[in-house]
Amino acid sequence: MTDLTRLTTISDLRNLARRRVPKMFYDYAESGSWSESTLRANTSDFESIKFRQRVAVDISNRNTSVDIFGVSSKMPCAIAPVGLLGMQHADGEIIASMVAEDFGIPFTLSTMSICSIEDVARHARAPFWFQLYVMKDHSFSRKLIERAKAAGCSALMLTIDLQILGQRHKDIKNGLSTPPKLTTKNILNMLKHPRWCLNMLKTSRRSFRNIIGHVDGVSDLSKLSAWVSEQFDPKLSWEDVARIRDWWGGKFIIKGIMEPEDAVEAQKIGADAIIVSNHGGRQLDETTSSISMLPTIVNEVGGKVSVWMDGGIRSGQDMLKALALGAENTLVGRSFCYGLAALGTQGGKKALNILHKELDMTMALCGHRDIRKVNRSILKNKIDF
Repeated sequence: MTDLTRLTTISDLRNLARRRVPKMFYDYAESGSWSESTLRANTSDFESIKFRQRVAVDISNRNTSVDIFGVSSKMPCAIAPVGLLGMQHADGEIIASMVAEDFGIPFTLSTMSICSIEDVARHARAPFWFQLYVMKDHSFSRKLIERAKAAGCSALMLTIDLQILGQRHKDIKNGLSTPPKLTTKNILNMLKHPRWCLNMLKTSRRSFRNIIGHVDGVSDLSKLSAWVSEQFDPKLSWEDVARIRDWWGGKFIIKGIMEPEDAVEAQKIGADAIIVSNHGGRQLDETTSSISMLPTIVNEVGGKVSVWMDGGIRSGQDMLKALALGAENTLVGRSFCYGLAALGTQGGKKALNILHKELDMTMALCGHRDIRKVNRSILKNKIDF
């Protein structure tokens, strides 16, 4: 039995997840593209941002809650879309949605999830968000949108930075597949993780259930890989984005903005929110971190469209720094994933509680008691990335 009181940081959950999950799936969530320089910058660039400590001010009755699309959220954070979450822990997307709902923040289901939209909807007591990749097969994209509407999803998050798939060396070397191929190497590695294996044996959800059975000609795993590899659309245009916005007709979020020119285009399209994100360092390598681009993009379109930030948040302090630099909301992927992979429901709750406690206490030590009033004044240094 794991003593939860001894798990005090996201790093603790990460270390436990590494021991609990087969290597190919841990590496899938943990790794970045090419040399992983962007992945490292996403976290290391937070370290140069320092807080101002204030004393002898009233920090009682603190508030970390905000409204996101008219719904109260316990903190300015949502669970980011994470592909293959159901391979970090059996029924991972279902568990994640329920944990987020109970905690009081939004959950985003990935197109490349193991549990389907309908699987998650059957267990959800409140609306969740759905993330969509732009596919060449427009009929499939439209069907996904209709399924998300039928499931009661309250927002659509369109990821636009995956026109081609960035090379992730570890996935290639590990022979990543879902479910894993029963090679001698994979079998030996899975036998080192009996808890994971037993949980997986208890569920029938072990492949991309948003896709299999919903695409013409893709009825089994043997045809899935070839279809997916051909589907990301290298010809994506802003006209395509506008068409998807119209298909959806509700709250519309564009994820993958890293330059002010693209932020302006997204604002013109009519996005309700944009997410400053480099796909967690998993697409273009040798580029800037999300946090380093946040101030520039806020300066360009802040006040015209809600600007959110994703990438590298491993603590409540990181979250507070992003808010101080102008983000209205943040997203966490890996930080939550570590908890889920390590301990399922308990681990997911633990991850969110760690982040919230760090956010609340750091805000207080900076002399603030309302997260909605946090701004650059809490930062010690002039930010110049």
